[in-house]
Amino acid sequence: MGSTSLKSICVSLVAVTLVTAAVGCKKQPPITLACNATPPAIYPGEPVTATATAGSVSTKKNNNVLYNWSGTGAAGNTTSVTVATDTLSPGSYTVKADVKEGKKGKEGLKPGQTAECSASFTVKEFEPPTISCLANPVTLKPGDTSTITSTAASPQNRPLTYSYSATAGTISGNGTTAVYSSAGAPTGQIGITCNVADDKNHSATANTNLTIVAPPPPPVPHVQTLCNVSFASDAKRPTRVDNEAKACLDQVALDLKQAPDATAVVVADSNAAEKAKEKPSKHKKVEHFAEQRAVNIKDYLVKEQGIEPTRISVSTGTGDDQNAQSYLVPTGATFANDVPGTTAVDETAIKPEERKPLPERHHKKAPAKQQ
Repeated sequence: MGSTSLKSICVSLVAVTLVTAAVGCKKQPPITLACNATPPAIYPGEPVTATATAGSVSTKKNNNVLYNWSGTGAAGNTTSVTVATDTLSPGSYTVKADVKEGKKGKEGLKPGQTAECSASFTVKEFEPPTISCLANPVTLKPGDTSTITSTAASPQNRPLTYSYSATAGTISGNGTTAVYSSAGAPTGQIGITCNVADDKNHSATANTNLTIVAPPPPPVPHVQTLCNVSFASDAKRPTRVDNEAKACLDQVALDLKQAPDATAVVVADSNAAEKAKEKPSKHKKVEHFAEQRAVNIKDYLVKEQGIEPTRISVSTGTGDDQNAQSYLVPTGATFANDVPGTTAVDETAIKPEERKPLPERHHKKAPAKQQ
C-alpha cells in the first residue's frame, strides 16, 4: 500500500475517533432543586404549602426521580406538601426537600444526581381583640338600671368571652350586654369596665362612665283653699251656721276624711259695722263676730261630721266682710307661710253657740166675713 493511501486511512480513523469522543463526552448537567413556602406568613392553624421544583432532570426513559421532605410540620415524597401549623408557636420555621434521580433503585448514586433546598415561613402571633363599651342611659336615679353594651372583635375571628366590673353598685352579664344596677351606690360618677378575652389568652378592656344623680326633692306641700261660707244672709243671727253653710262644710269634712294626715284652718272675718260693735261697753255684751263664726264652724265639723277637734284650728283674718274661709293643710305645709296675717282664736274665751232652728212664724187669722 502506498504512502498516500495509508495517510488517507489514518485521517479517516482520526476523524471517526474525534466524532466518537465528542459524542461520548456530552455530560448530563447536575439536577437542581428550588423550594418555596406559600404563604410566607400565617397564623397558627392556617395552611402552608411547600413546593419543590427540580431542574435539569434527565430525560432518559429509565430515569426515576424521588422527592423527600423534612423539617417542622413537613413530611411526604411529592413535589408539594402541606405543612401542619396547628401546634406551632409564633416564630420562624424552615422545611427542607431533597431530590434524587437515576435508574430505579440506584437513584442518587452518581454525582450530579442529588440536590436539596429549603424554604422558610413565619407563624405570627394572634392579634388581641378590640372592644368598646357603652352605657344607656348614662344618667340614673338611685335604684335605676342601665344597659351596658360591648362591641368587640377578634382580627383572626377567635372565640371571645366577656366580663364586666363597676366601681360601685352591681353589674351582671357575661355576653355582649350586661345590666348595671345603681342600688346601694352613692350619687356621683360610676366607672364601668368591659373586658373581652379570646381563647389564646389575649384580652382587651374598655371603660365608660355613668352618673347617679340624687332625685329632686319632693315638692313642698302647700295649703289648699276650700270653700267659703257667707254669714250675710241672716241679719238677726249673723254668726249662725245655716243650711247653706252646711253644704260647704260637709265638703270640708269629706276632704279631711280623705286626707287623714291633713288638718284644717277656718279663718273668719267681720265687717266694719260689726267691728264697731265689738268695742267694750258698760251697757251691752261684747260680741266677737269673726271669732264666733270660726268657733261655730268648728263645732259643726266636730259634732255633726265627727272630725277630731285637734285637726281643726280657728283664726280671724283682716277682711272687711262676713265670710269664713276654710283651708286644708297637708302634712309638711306651713299655714302661716301660705296664709299670712291671721290671728288664732282663744277657744277658751269663745264658746260655740247652739245651732237652733229658726222659730216658726205665726200668722194672724183673717176675721171671718159676716154673712
